[in-house]
Formats: sequence, C-alpha cells, structure tokens
Amino acid sequence: MNGKVALVTGGSRGIGAATAVRLAEDGFDVAVTYVQGKEAAEEVVRRIEALGRRGLAVRADAGDAAEAAGAVGAAVERFGRLDVLVNNAGVGALGPLADHTVADVDRVLAANVRGVYLIAQAAAAVLPDGGRIVTVGSCMAQRVPGPGGTLYAMSKAALIGLTKALARELGGRGITANIVHPGPIDTDMNPADGPSADWQASMTALGRYGTAAEVAGTVAHLAGADAAYVTGGEFAVDGGFAA
Repeated sequence: MNGKVALVTGGSRGIGAATAVRLAEDGFDVAVTYVQGKEAAEEVVRRIEALGRRGLAVRADAGDAAEAAGAVGAAVERFGRLDVLVNNAGVGALGPLADHTVADVDRVLAANVRGVYLIAQAAAAVLPDGGRIVTVGSCMAQRVPGPGGTLYAMSKAALIGLTKALARELGGRGITANIVHPGPIDTDMNPADGPSADWQASMTALGRYGTAAEVAGTVAHLAGADAAYVTGGEFAVDGGFAA
C-alpha cells in the first residue's frame, strides 16, 4: 500500500487511533480527524511518522458539511490523493427511551449518520477507481441485548443501509464499501474494567472484551488489495456477541 492515502475520522483515540496506526504499518500515509483531542491526534501522527509514513491531524466535525469536505480536502492537499476513507467518528447514547430529548436525537444522528454520509459524499468525489470506504458500525445494529439502546442502535443500523447503497452506487468504479461491527471493545469510552464490563463480556461467545487492534485488523483487510472483491458486506468483530 506504499504511496496510498487513508483518512480516518475520529482517529485520535480508541478504534480510530488503532486503525490509523495499523494502516501506517501497512504502508499508508494517514490523515486523522478529531474534534476535541488535538494532543491525542498529534500523538497518533507521531506514531504514524515513527513508522516512516506521513501523518496529518485535522480538526473537523464530520456532522458539519463544510468541515467534512474540508477534512477530505486537507488530506488531498497534504498528500495529493485519497484512496481509503474510514468512517469511525461517532458518539454513544445509551439510556431509557423516555429520557432522550429531541436535542439528544439530533446530536446522535448528526454525528453517527449525517456526518458519515457527508464525509462519504465528499470522499467519493475524489477517490480513485478501486478506492475503499470502510465504516465502523456497532454490534448493537445486529443485536440489542437489553433496554436503553434505542437511539444508539437506530443510528448505527442506518449505516448498514448507507453501506449497501454506497456499494451499489460506487461499484462501477471499483470502489468498495463495507461496514465493521465491533462488539465490546476495551477503550476509554468503554473500558474492560468499567461498571458494566462483566455483563458485556458475558454477552459474547468468547467471554471477553476485544481490543482496538483486533478491530483495526479487519478494517485494514477491507482497505487492502485482498478485499477488492468484497463490497456491501457486514463484518462482526464482536467475540460472538451476535451469534
């Protein structure tokens, strides 16, 4: 993948940071977006550069049309091209149905759906034939094990339809679109020693949390040459959560 370029949204921490570093290990130059974690994003860039690749941190809220297009433009301006978009940025939203306000709904859909659509739209305009779009969904788009997940599950389920439609719309150019559904993953947003960790781990077939690197491995495969004939697919990296 030497000479190819990837853009990872929400790449300052967790799955996004692990994916950015894994893609750099595979030979990509990588741009990452962040909203608040500037220092963390710059640390990811340093890790990318330590691997001999070029890195870039861009502040961009993907839910804003101008900022989404600006992130794509910044990557192309810095590296001269864009070959892979990884839609990773998103927000969590768990709680009783009755407690969600209209503002909550708007905030979650703006980040988890509108932002993904807008940056995919911007990226599709510059991706070359054979490019890749990989979106990070959630195991809760496939199985909701209990109450409190209505808003989050809805937002992530919408990405399945978007992914399949992108695969059809862009397939004539050889551009693939796939979605990865992580299960319980040990990140600062959902640590493996958190208050609900034992319950979440027990819902998987393997009985444990996954790591961000395990998700990144599947994303990297879908971004690579071996996945050229894989599109419109859903890939669970969930330890058997949805089994």
